[in-house]
Amino acid sequence: MIIPTKHTNFSESLLGFGSYILTVLESPESIDSLWNQYQNDFNKKLYYAKHSFDNLLLTIVFLHSIGVVKEQDGVVIKCS
Repeated sequence: MIIPTKHTNFSESLLGFGSYILTVLESPESIDSLWNQYQNDFNKKLYYAKHSFDNLLLTIVFLHSIGVVKEQDGVVIKCS
């Protein structure tokens, strides 16, 4: 589920969800604000794949493990 497969398209994978998170993470954001942003974009059909809150957390952990984001003072920051 991290990468797209024959039966999982890119937006349903954690890699695809991670690219979405990086797109909306222009300034430091809390997990709750990232979740609210995703739900708003999903409801407006700006992002089509349905993800759970657990997937958001797994995606943040994945992005942190590859050194793309970090946590500082309770918010998620995109590394430069």
